[in-house]
Amino acid sequence: MKQTFKRIIILGLISFTMGLSQEEKPIQTTQGQYENGNGFENNQNRLPQLLRDIKVLLSDALIADVMEDTLEVVYTLNRIFDFLTEADQYGDMNDEDREEFNRFEESLVELYTHHFNTLDKEDAAITAEQLRMEVTSITEPLEVEMGASQFTVLDDRDGHIPLVRNKKVDQYIHYFQTKGRRQFEIWLDRLDVYGPMINHILNDCNLPPELVFLAMIESGLNPKAYSKAAANGMWQFIYSTGKLYGLERNWYVDERRDPEKATRAACAYLTDLYDEFDNWYLALSAYNAGEGRIRRATRLHQTSDFWQLHSLPRETRNYIPYFLAAAIIAKNPENYGFYVKEKKQLPFDYDIVTIEKSADLTVLARSAEITFKSLQTLNPELRQSATPTESYALKIPKGKKDIFMYNYNALPENERFAPQFITHKVRNGESLWTIAKKYRVSVHDLAAVNKIRNRSMIRIGQKFTIPVPGMNLASIPRSVMPGYNKITYKVRRGDTLGHIAEDYDTRASNIRKWNGLKYGQHIFPGQKLTLWIKQG
Repeated sequence: MKQTFKRIIILGLISFTMGLSQEEKPIQTTQGQYENGNGFENNQNRLPQLLRDIKVLLSDALIADVMEDTLEVVYTLNRIFDFLTEADQYGDMNDEDREEFNRFEESLVELYTHHFNTLDKEDAAITAEQLRMEVTSITEPLEVEMGASQFTVLDDRDGHIPLVRNKKVDQYIHYFQTKGRRQFEIWLDRLDVYGPMINHILNDCNLPPELVFLAMIESGLNPKAYSKAAANGMWQFIYSTGKLYGLERNWYVDERRDPEKATRAACAYLTDLYDEFDNWYLALSAYNAGEGRIRRATRLHQTSDFWQLHSLPRETRNYIPYFLAAAIIAKNPENYGFYVKEKKQLPFDYDIVTIEKSADLTVLARSAEITFKSLQTLNPELRQSATPTESYALKIPKGKKDIFMYNYNALPENERFAPQFITHKVRNGESLWTIAKKYRVSVHDLAAVNKIRNRSMIRIGQKFTIPVPGMNLASIPRSVMPGYNKITYKVRRGDTLGHIAEDYDTRASNIRKWNGLKYGQHIFPGQKLTLWIKQG
């Protein structure tokens, strides 16, 4: 009864915010794979199906949150963010799809921000953009100034971005000192971690040191930050711009999340913007709104004075004051009531070990004698729980290289096994869905690995690369657990780990552990799972 009540509340919450009712919920065949009444392979538009998949994942995340299963919450939300970043690769959306996508993202921000109790909000992936939107909506509109702009110059040295104060900048400074104080303190803490690395690269590229604060307002210096515009990483690159500046995204990695590679790409992009506009305020505005919009505004107003470009969108008109406020405070935090605390975290620094084949992150973390989360934090670009199939430069904590090499080389080859690939040749009558079902992988992973935009456009004889989960490395408990009854559960169509865990008052992460299911492995109808249920 308790579990049923919880599920009603969760489904009701999702239905209210996103419009997913029990009647609209698609039939689930394997985790992350659905079919409608007509067989979804006939639907050429992947976006509606993607949103349905994400909503079911969100349901699982909310259930895991109720069960205080933090690891499962984080994993499921990461899957959601990964799926959302695929949307910008589907081509142009029609008006209906765009409206639905925007409505979902607004609802996701609301749920993520206010309804997840187990998350560490310091690691929140979308709070930086949310904060910027919030402060934009509550501050007074930018005043229209005729003639020369009025402001106080604080710093205008050669090789630096001019720091000035006016009424708008002061509004943002006040916001950071009050309502936005806690978030800004988190940003200052992250500045201790990533600031030295970013400043070193800025210096190498002969760029102003103040640009480190651009990453601060874009992402809160969070390498895994996700925005509603499907931008990703510390510097908030969208897929197309990231690709243009050499950031790769595939099934294994998203280099927009690599702090160093993304910083170098951002430096290249900002250099191009400054070369065009010869003005840092305009270059930063173009980083936010796009070069074309800034060109049109400067032609319309016949000026390169940012403060006079009143035709720019409100978000962009607020972007420079927001940046200036963050830079002014961060340069002298004590002057604005932010007391410098003893450093909690060391600067972003590491040793590199080369992994020649795809290896399991759990094994790699054990070999380095660190936690799985610590390894992920050093390698945020990894999208799977494994390194790529080709040679990969893995980051491990400074000073751990010798012990890592000793532990890892002592392992038998089969214990390093990670998700691998096999090749499938399409036969007559097969669809993307039937192939995914056969190999027990999600349709979206299959489409992502093979760069398929339209799932109905596959042909006989076409060769697909199939990601296949590796061997089970999780610890399976002893045959007897005192105080627990062992039962065998047969997976039914429509089941997810989250819903099974809720029904039996346990956690999805426990079910994974009991059955040797790694994160990324799917359950399927007919599969038998071992569950341990408390007696009494």
